[in-house]
Formats: sequence, C-alpha cells, structure tokens
Amino acid sequence: MLVIGTKAPEFAAPDQAGKIHKLSDYAGKWVLLYFYPKDFTSGCTTEACGIRDNYEGFKKIDAIVLGVSTDSVESHAGFAKEHSLPFPILSDPEKKIVSDYEANGIMTKRISYLIDPAGQIAKTYDNVKPSEHAAQILTDLAQLKK
Repeated sequence: MLVIGTKAPEFAAPDQAGKIHKLSDYAGKWVLLYFYPKDFTSGCTTEACGIRDNYEGFKKIDAIVLGVSTDSVESHAGFAKEHSLPFPILSDPEKKIVSDYEANGIMTKRISYLIDPAGQIAKTYDNVKPSEHAAQILTDLAQLKK
C-alpha cells in the first residue's frame, strides 16, 4: 500500500461513459479511490451498492468517489446501469493505475485510499469488508475533515 502522507499518483482513465477522469481534476477535494477485482461479482456488487446507498453522504461533504477495476468501459457501463451507480468507475485494462496504487495481484486487490484536498494519501484500507466499507469511509472522512 502507498504510505500515508505521500503524494497520490496522477492518473487518467475513462469511466463507464467513456469520459476521462484525472486525479488533478479533483484538486481541492477529498477523493475516495477504491479498487475492486471484477464487475458483477458478489463482493464487488455489495461494495459498489453500499457506496451507492451512502452516496448522498459523500455528496453532502463534497467528497468524490471513483471506483477502479481492470474491466472494460463496456463492462463498467453494464455494471453501473444494472446497479444504478451514480459515481464514475474507471477502466484500467492496462493495469497502470492498479500498479501505481499497489492494488495489483492475481486479481485487482480490494483496497481503497482516501486522498486529501492537497493530493496526499490521507488513509489506506487494505482489509476492506464490502458491506461495511462505505460507512467506514464516511466515519473516517468526518474525523479527517475536523
């Protein structure tokens, strides 16, 4: 995992609609960058839907949510549509972002990073429980923003 306090690596990748997102687009905002192994699998669906169900909480505190996996834009489009996901899911088939954020393995690791408004790693999550992750992030964001 990347070390807390270090600069988060820049990235550029398309979301489920083909729109390119860069970390620098969100300078000055808190960003949840979460990595997951595969669209349409049980744990990944549970995690994504948990974030969806808590999305208003992220919006209320002006935090950006970005999911990342190595699935295609087309796969992400179907996944986002089927589960009404209101946030971008970035496609990283070349595993550049996955590698830069140390989420690589046999499959993409289920890890997350909170990136602060200055672009620094503020918190890392390497033992993500899909059903609890969104609530945990919101609790931590509330503490970090104090």
